[in-house]
Amino acid sequence: MSGEKPCIAILMAVYEPRMDWLAEQLASLERQTYPNLRLYIRDDCSPTVQFEEIEALVREHIRSFPWEIGWNEQNLGSNRTFELLTKEAEGEYFAYCDQDDIWLPEKLTVLQEALEAQHAELVCSDMVIIDEEGRRTADSITKIRRHHVFCSGEGLAKDLLVSNFVTGCTMLIRAETAKGAIHFCPYMVHDHYLALYAATKGKIVSLPDKLVRYRVHGTNQTGLMMGVHDKASYGKVRIEDLLDRLLWLQEHFPDLPELDEAIVWARARKSNWARRGGGSTVWKYRRFSPLPSVFEVFAGWVPEPVFRLFLVAAKRDLI
Repeated sequence: MSGEKPCIAILMAVYEPRMDWLAEQLASLERQTYPNLRLYIRDDCSPTVQFEEIEALVREHIRSFPWEIGWNEQNLGSNRTFELLTKEAEGEYFAYCDQDDIWLPEKLTVLQEALEAQHAELVCSDMVIIDEEGRRTADSITKIRRHHVFCSGEGLAKDLLVSNFVTGCTMLIRAETAKGAIHFCPYMVHDHYLALYAATKGKIVSLPDKLVRYRVHGTNQTGLMMGVHDKASYGKVRIEDLLDRLLWLQEHFPDLPELDEAIVWARARKSNWARRGGGSTVWKYRRFSPLPSVFEVFAGWVPEPVFRLFLVAAKRDLI
């Protein structure tokens, strides 16, 4: 492999992979046009897929650049697994990789050139959406997530306190920035946390290029209203977990812009959801997440059956 370009380390966490999808992902890594790559893989203690099977599949498909594979002795979850990969990987840039997508051949070349040309800490892209059979279902993530809005520039940390526009499988980040972000926030998905951290260090760039075929299926780890089934679970997943996140960030990054006001808003959301007041404060600081704020001021007081109708609409991205 050419040593002229800085090394990009690809960090892949796997857990109970569907082997045909993993084979497609690995084949797409092998087809990358970027000339200096290294792959780090860590299996998160898959209970039924044998480690030797995963290793054999990697050996079959990755032949043009070096790779290393390891495993967790107990299941740690994707966040901790990606943190371990970040600790052990070497290279100038890190690209985080799922086990079931397909990367376009030019993906890493385009991202690396954009990152350097724009002097960014992190760059990400849009993606084409495919289904379980690999059929194209949408030509942008924004077509299936109506509230996904890409941003570029400096000073974006305040915009990443609550919501995220950086999808991990599309991003390239400077390795020193990623390593500086350790330890990862336990209340954020790794890509969201890395994006927030990168925003505190400099510029983030979002490209309109569709550089990944992103597979949406029933077992995706992230999704709209994941883990929410009723009013109680909504309060835990959407309200209490966010407050825990903001309090963790306050402890570790007390100078984040607008963090104190975001905590006031989050505490008011929790109080409002428990019917202990706070609705006016939620409304006052609704800029942190306008639609959920408006929704919760009213939805916390509706009967459970009516709330579940709202929930169905939200999961279908209709509201």
